[in-house]
Amino acid sequence: MILRDPVHGLVSFEGRRERLVEALLSTREVQRLRRVRQLGLASLVFPGAEHSRFAHAVGAAYVMSRLLSRIAETPEGRDLLDEESGDDAIAAALLHDVGHGPFSHLFEDVLPRARSHEDWTIDAIRDEGTEVHRALEAFRPGMSEDVAALLEGRHRHAFLARAVSGTLDVDRMDYLVRDSHMTGVSYGLYDLDWLLRGLTLVPIEGELQLCVEGRKGVPPVESFFLGRHHMYQQVYHHKAVRAGEAVVRGLFARLTELVREGKGPGVLPAAIRTAIVGGEVSLGAYFELDDSVLLAAMGAWEREDDPILSAFSRAIRERRLPKTVPLPVDRPELWVEVHERAREAATQRGFRADLEVRLDVAVDMPFRETDDPHEGMWVSLRHHAPQRLGDVSFVLRELRNKRVERPRLIFPAALRDDLVRILGESGAETE
Repeated sequence: MILRDPVHGLVSFEGRRERLVEALLSTREVQRLRRVRQLGLASLVFPGAEHSRFAHAVGAAYVMSRLLSRIAETPEGRDLLDEESGDDAIAAALLHDVGHGPFSHLFEDVLPRARSHEDWTIDAIRDEGTEVHRALEAFRPGMSEDVAALLEGRHRHAFLARAVSGTLDVDRMDYLVRDSHMTGVSYGLYDLDWLLRGLTLVPIEGELQLCVEGRKGVPPVESFFLGRHHMYQQVYHHKAVRAGEAVVRGLFARLTELVREGKGPGVLPAAIRTAIVGGEVSLGAYFELDDSVLLAAMGAWEREDDPILSAFSRAIRERRLPKTVPLPVDRPELWVEVHERAREAATQRGFRADLEVRLDVAVDMPFRETDDPHEGMWVSLRHHAPQRLGDVSFVLRELRNKRVERPRLIFPAALRDDLVRILGESGAETE
């Protein structure tokens, strides 16, 4: 099986892996990912960011296949993994995002009592009624439970679970370069070939763990984490992306009010209605949702009598976004003051301040390192005991467990003059 990919070039799976990947790609649940954008609303800012989670799923599975090949070349990894463990890892990488809802991670935040996409993924794999489950069981009886356990971090080879979801995993290895390529930026590009070549298996506290092999393997890993940091600053947390997300939050807050008042719109996907009224959303109803379904619903909501629901829907479909202003990072008390005064000004001008004025604090931690020896990354050094990556790399030492905040106020454009006055009176020096 050979696919052409804009990031990895020729992507191939051979032998038993070809049968496995073809079977999973043909399932209804995985094909649905073609209709879920990888970056949610980022295409409002970056026109090329129309790539899907389907493409990312293929990319993550391919990177996992390359990582398995590298593990087989290492002294500790040679003859360690049987074919079944490798199959589980490929399947887990391909299916890790199958439970994602519309608009990327945002959808999990806007629905009342929403479950995480990880939970939906596990349910889809274990549910006997899904095509994904049947494909896994047809490939090997019991495989669905093995893949679910790997995604839950309970596989017999713990390093494989962390390779799917961990500090340095195939998910991030793919999406950083893919998102960079599709958005037209260079921030997330790093040397994937050398990064993979520089990984090895080393026993840490009695458990085999993927480690960086020597100091020569450190630079591409540094580039990986720096790239992730820059992608969050310049793409994922871009001010217009956050403004669009604020509109969707306001839209769903208003939608929730209307449904609970018995005034919900005529067009409303069943899963959304059920979630709003506090019911249990079925797996089938959830998997009917994708970006196209939600955007079509917004098209209908534009024509609703409720002016707030209509305006929010039009704002997303026609990119009529609110304005943003950055706030001083080191003055959180000022954030609250400016937010409260902006809401007062909005109310006086006839806006729904609780829905249309938001204090938005985008948070990221570029490089996390805990005291748990089995979490994080280690560097194997010749003639020395392995050391933590953050102790070897002075670059990552500076980023280690550092919380990066970007506070902004998001508000209707009509309030621009009010915000200029409020910020001036508050003595705020913005970016």
